[in-house]
Amino acid sequence: MLAKGAIILCGGQSTRMGRDKWALPFAPGEVMLGRVVRLVGEAVPLDRIVCVAAVDQQLPTLSALVQVVRDSLPHRGPLAGLAAGLAALEGQADAAFACGCDVPLLVPALVERLFELLGDAQITAPHDGKRFHPLAAVYRIEVLPAAAALLAGGERSLTALLQECPTRRIPANALRDVDPQLASLATCNTPEEYQRALALAGCHRQGEL
Repeated sequence: MLAKGAIILCGGQSTRMGRDKWALPFAPGEVMLGRVVRLVGEAVPLDRIVCVAAVDQQLPTLSALVQVVRDSLPHRGPLAGLAAGLAALEGQADAAFACGCDVPLLVPALVERLFELLGDAQITAPHDGKRFHPLAAVYRIEVLPAAAALLAGGERSLTALLQECPTRRIPANALRDVDPQLASLATCNTPEEYQRALALAGCHRQGEL
């Protein structure tokens, strides 16, 4: 049986949001990162969830089971964050679902489906007809050497890793039976997207940013 892990990237600069996305309040007593950890934890054991943060980044209190690692390659983009998470999960998991800390509408059943669809591929990722969604994808831990080689060559993009490794492309519409609105693919990069996510979740408006 596949040992499942998860990687949540928290170290982005949040320039379009204007403040740390992980810290945005989403429900009483819950910030964005805490919500994402909770949702991912419905599909993956908490002790195999890794949050990747910047070296000096402060995070909220999380379950003691959740691992927090620091990105040793600052300002190298999501590929570096993924590599740090994969390295932390070596020997603990066979594959990991990866997402950002800004997907508060994540559907755990979609995470489970992507693991089911992995098959013999190294990566399974949704494709919406225009592009892949590499931060809503499952990666085998064994792609770490390929990620490291790309980083050594100056690459920052996760899409480059999908092109380098055997990737199973999953049409996004094929996931609508578990996530009808494909809400798991919706990120909160701007104040407007944040407010929209709050409304869709039925949460009270948290105020303007």
